[in-house]
Amino acid sequence: MGVTYESASKSHVGMVRQVNEDACLDLPENRLWVVADGMGGHLYGEVAASVAVQTISQLFQQQATPYVKKPEQFLQRAILAAHEAIHQQRQKQGLSETPRTTIVACLIQHNTATWAHCGDSRLYWMRGGQLLARTRDHSHVESLIAKGMALPSERATHPDRNKLHNCLGADTPPRVDIGCGAGMLPGDVVLLC
Repeated sequence: MGVTYESASKSHVGMVRQVNEDACLDLPENRLWVVADGMGGHLYGEVAASVAVQTISQLFQQQATPYVKKPEQFLQRAILAAHEAIHQQRQKQGLSETPRTTIVACLIQHNTATWAHCGDSRLYWMRGGQLLARTRDHSHVESLIAKGMALPSERATHPDRNKLHNCLGADTPPRVDIGCGAGMLPGDVVLLC
């Protein structure tokens, strides 16, 4: 008998937006989850998020036979392909600017979670109420914290908390950070947000 996963997803437009710019892929039977958060400070964030999720889904369905070889490389290539697909969508639709999105993806195979992210979409891995791993935002605030110029407690209140150094759809290729959590146990929780 194979391992089963409980999975749920929820999205909300938010208080000040008219359009929901989030997209998610929730495939517990295939062990892949993706959250893309279209960037509200730019036009067409919903387009970027949708294109990113669709691109990663298509690549996964092509390559998971039944597992993906080298999951770290797959996630890296899939996110870079999503970045390129967003630029192609801009040209195809004649959009006035390239849409942008942040992204986090998690693939679980053989009791090992492999994740990748770009921007401030996050992954948390928890066991028994303890945080085992979390991604680090590609943001101005995180860089200040890393340099000792801001406190971790300032993440939610710092005036530059919304400034990102990295996303899909920007003029420069994104930096994709990869993480891995071997030895997942029943009851472990992985949160993408």
